[in-house]
Amino acid sequence: MLPGAGAPARPMHVLVLNGPNLNLLGEREPDRYGATTLAEIEHDLVAQGESIGVRVTCRQSNHEGELVELIQAARHDADGIVLNAGGYTHTSVALRDALLAARLPMVEVHLTNLAAREPFRRRSLVSDIAVGTIGGFGAYGYRLALDALTQHLSARRAPCTRPATSEKA
Repeated sequence: MLPGAGAPARPMHVLVLNGPNLNLLGEREPDRYGATTLAEIEHDLVAQGESIGVRVTCRQSNHEGELVELIQAARHDADGIVLNAGGYTHTSVALRDALLAARLPMVEVHLTNLAAREPFRRRSLVSDIAVGTIGGFGAYGYRLALDALTQHLSARRAPCTRPATSEKA
């Protein structure tokens, strides 16, 4: 038997990362961003992860450098990232570079539909390096993002099997 063969695989680990001002969800422009708090979103995501055997770690920072450090650290123990970069979505080359360096699958999520927002918010510096982008569904978008990312990661983890072929004698 090969070393490590038969050993259970470690549980999948997803980092949910939120950028500036998302700590104010529920009180900041609730007509636009909804009444759900970030703590409620995070609690729901951890529970969703537990129900499917995925460890979910949630972090938020208003500081670009701290977000970069969290992304860099994730490359050592996370399998993927759900990212709402907030206002840094439109401005941060540093976050983009950190995501590229981490080489982890990432799903970008936004509470609102960026395409329906002000012109300066319609451009994302990370969409083109994301597995996919989910926006416009409010807090529910995080659930969709976690589901999409775990499906993507599961497909990558699945053993490659070849279809059976019939040999003619």
